[in-house]
Amino acid sequence: MRYAVLGTGIVGRTLASKLIELGHDVRMGARSKDNPAALAWAQEAGPRASAGTFADAAEFGERVIEAVGGGVALAALRAAGAEHLDGKVVIDTSNKLEPFEGGMRLASLDDIGSVGAQLQSAFPRARVVKTLNTLTSALMVAPAALPGEHQLFLSGDDATAKEAVRELLGEFGWPPERVIDLGGIETARGVELLMPLWLNLFGNRGHAHFNWHIQTGD
Repeated sequence: MRYAVLGTGIVGRTLASKLIELGHDVRMGARSKDNPAALAWAQEAGPRASAGTFADAAEFGERVIEAVGGGVALAALRAAGAEHLDGKVVIDTSNKLEPFEGGMRLASLDDIGSVGAQLQSAFPRARVVKTLNTLTSALMVAPAALPGEHQLFLSGDDATAKEAVRELLGEFGWPPERVIDLGGIETARGVELLMPLWLNLFGNRGHAHFNWHIQTGD
């Protein structure tokens, strides 16, 4: 499978490297084709890896992973080009954060509902699935590193797209029963609103080695 990973930060690099490890071909996208972080990653990752602009990556990928900050996610997909997203599964991993008193906080979602819903509205022919935004990047691709039955969430309007994302999460090591389908893309607001509590826990514990566990009476 060919993947586009839009974003050169820790989330983008972590996901892209895991995809290479799993045998996929990956093109990392950035604003410019000569982005130093993207070029360095591609050189280190080996022959299945390449780098280019957002548009280069989106055209290359059969699936697209958006791994930029939520505040610039819409701009990144616009740079990628609607023609390169039409019909494709687009995985939105982002949270809309802003600097605050030396740290970070969730920026207002009142104008957009959620980043996931904003992207789906702007690109109606893409198949947007929100996931992986509720935990640190290392655990995204190695859930067994944290003991217990902790979970992930999915939001999206396209059932086939969500099933494709479930399969990818399975490759990352997530058992199917630990991936909770919340429903349509409008439910992405709920998982994005977990970020303030996540940041509080991070500050309280001093590390990000934790995740959510939903205990039910079933």
